[in-house]
Amino acid sequence: MLGANDGIVSTASLIVGVAAAEVAQSAVLIAGIAGLVAGAMSMAAGEYVSVSSQSDTERADLARERTELRDNAELELDELTEIYVKRGVDQALARQVAQQLTMKDALAAHARDELGISAASAARPVQAALTSAASFSVGAALPLLMVVLSPAGALAPIVSGASLVFLALLGAIGARAGGAHVVRATARVMFWGALAMALTAGIGKLVSAVI
Repeated sequence: MLGANDGIVSTASLIVGVAAAEVAQSAVLIAGIAGLVAGAMSMAAGEYVSVSSQSDTERADLARERTELRDNAELELDELTEIYVKRGVDQALARQVAQQLTMKDALAAHARDELGISAASAARPVQAALTSAASFSVGAALPLLMVVLSPAGALAPIVSGASLVFLALLGAIGARAGGAHVVRATARVMFWGALAMALTAGIGKLVSAVI
């Protein structure tokens, strides 16, 4: 949802800014497509680097934990027991649970309960990069579609209005899915989207006048 919002705001703002400079509609479309590709690649690269760093940290933590289990097995068992005690489990039962989990897979038990690493939450850089690029591209495609459908003379207002509607819909869906206040979330995303488009439109006008 956040990637799609970014795609709408950045691409719509770029389109409105270029359109405000009173260039040909084909040039606006080319700029929008370039913005979509550049934005998607930027999102993918940024997400890949970020999640790769997280993955490196997880691997280092697991390697350290593996060494500690090999060199200080009893101390690690005490540590796991204490984790369960702090969560409200009786001391004797916590010890029994820790022993059974250690016998089954000590590293998995410590990874999950001490480090917070599990198969479901493990960092996946490639998947994260592709997801970010795809969500951004879907959002960016919406204002681009408006460029294709809009008459040249009304391109900027149509793209701006349609993009605000798209942002409102995504904001409402995201708020409802997350249990947040729908009206407040929708108004917030529309405000920042409108501000971004207004600023780029102003810059486009200014640059056009100077040139």
